[in-house]
Amino acid sequence: MDLKTILEKFAKGELALEDVQKQISIHSIEHVGNNLAKLDIGRDFRKGVPEVVLGEGKSSRDIVRIVLSAVKIKGNVVVSRIRRDELSKICKTLKNKNLHIRVGKSSTTILVKDNLDYNQHSGGNIGILSAGTSDIGVAEEARLVAEAMGCDAITYYDVGIAGLHRLLPAMQEMISADVGAIVVVAGMDGALASVVSSMVNVPVIGVPTSVGYGFGSAGVAALSCMLQSCALGLVVVNIDNGIGAGAFAALIANRIKRNLFETKHQESEVTKK
Repeated sequence: MDLKTILEKFAKGELALEDVQKQISIHSIEHVGNNLAKLDIGRDFRKGVPEVVLGEGKSSRDIVRIVLSAVKIKGNVVVSRIRRDELSKICKTLKNKNLHIRVGKSSTTILVKDNLDYNQHSGGNIGILSAGTSDIGVAEEARLVAEAMGCDAITYYDVGIAGLHRLLPAMQEMISADVGAIVVVAGMDGALASVVSSMVNVPVIGVPTSVGYGFGSAGVAALSCMLQSCALGLVVVNIDNGIGAGAFAALIANRIKRNLFETKHQESEVTKK
């Protein structure tokens, strides 16, 4: 339905106010520049996922213009895969605009906010593991997206199967914290995802990375290993897709907390009666 039809149906009483809000959000697009970008400004309302801008292939000038438009309307935005030689320049420019920047460790992904308290915590929490230090950049993509969605993240890096004893303290803390989902980022053989999935009763999202060499390099071996896993409860995203994994994990965690809140509220109402 177009906007006119939506409003006409609302005026006739054929659509409730909540339905109108949902329909309007579907058509909410913000145009940036002369056909430079079209921001989906209703995405967080519709899906619970923030606007994410892929920096790869964009000039620093265009990235700044898009970020300023997104933050003005939504309060925050994630920018991934910025060229490393452009990262400091872009961050400096945005800070001069009185924006707050969080840069992922060993990463070229940033979270930009108009104020530090923009995101109210959803109460959801997730775990993020990386097999090696070379996988941290992708893991940080997942962390920043989850943070933009109001989630807290427990992170443990360099806990791969080459020294499996390093994994146990991380798993103990995540299980004790009752995380809603665990993101496992691993290159080489990608085996860490299967190990973690065999140990926990929460959803595990495997992220194969392009870390590796020789046969099966560029993430092919890690992807194949995760897809062939016999450990149930593991799903796999594309190679180096930390953004997708972080968003998926946060959606799960936020849904769990939202359901718990609604259940407690309903129980409270019954008690009052």
